Amino acid sequence: MDGEKMPAIGIPRAMLYYRYGALWEHFFQSLGLSTVLSPPGSRGILEAGTRLAPDESCLSLKMFMGHVDALVGRCERIFIPRYSNYGYTEFFCTRYEGIYDQARNIFRSSGQRFITCNIDVQNGSPEAKAFEKLGVELGFSPRQSRHAWHEAARALEQQQKTAEHIQKELAGKPGMKVLVAGHSYVLSDPYLGRPILDYLESAGAVSLRADALEPETARKACARFSPTCRWITSEEIVGGVLLWKDRVDGIILVSAFPCGPDSMTNELLIRRLKGKPILTLVLDTQSGMAGVETRIESFLDIIRFQKGEMV
Repeated sequence: MDGEKMPAIGIPRAMLYYRYGALWEHFFQSLGLSTVLSPPGSRGILEAGTRLAPDESCLSLKMFMGHVDALVGRCERIFIPRYSNYGYTEFFCTRYEGIYDQARNIFRSSGQRFITCNIDVQNGSPEAKAFEKLGVELGFSPRQSRHAWHEAARALEQQQKTAEHIQKELAGKPGMKVLVAGHSYVLSDPYLGRPILDYLESAGAVSLRADALEPETARKACARFSPTCRWITSEEIVGGVLLWKDRVDGIILVSAFPCGPDSMTNELLIRRLKGKPILTLVLDTQSGMAGVETRIESFLDIIRFQKGEMV
């Protein structure tokens, strides 16, 4: 591809981007391809996605379609990978498996081109092989594609280690600590989850995140707690809660309506974790921060009361 103009790859800044984005970006950039991200999440993006997505879609999928819409016409191809499984016991929510086909169907009249890769260990397509095949489809050699994937995998590992290091530093700070548990694409989104973390900080609490752990470590912790927990991202959230719960004063479970996996794992945690205040926040398209802030403020007062800081 020497001498040719490199095509821009668009990456929606939503859903699994907040879990694997460093891998995706470094993979394309290692091949010399330019990338463009959709704008940060906003009410406008969510409203656009809500108009486009099927009515029964979860809030996160609606936000995702809004991000895809924001990229249409801004890049040559939009990258939407299919994540199915990492083996016979490690599955992703079916939303991740069907999201590529759903997006192509929704935007079929736009003229926009899409690319994907299939992470499906059960059917002989582990992550490394899937990205190698993607690189070849883009015109690169198998060797170039393998090298790009290894570079990207190292970048993702480093990002995860950095996030865990920051988390441990926060855990050592004085003051009230609250563990916030939810999918990365909810907690990291500027419109959905970031206001919750910002409010906790403004209220004087140190917020830790259940997703800021090395994924394999979190999944092993979950397996000891509930060997039948099915979804990989749910396992990582539950494992994060278990590994951090004894170092915090309270736990906030944040989910996007109507997430089926969250409805099961949140109930599991509420029933089996005793002696720790837990608040459940379910976000939907009608959610406003005023009501959320009131609930968080009351929750923090409960923690202060239990610690003897309120009479």
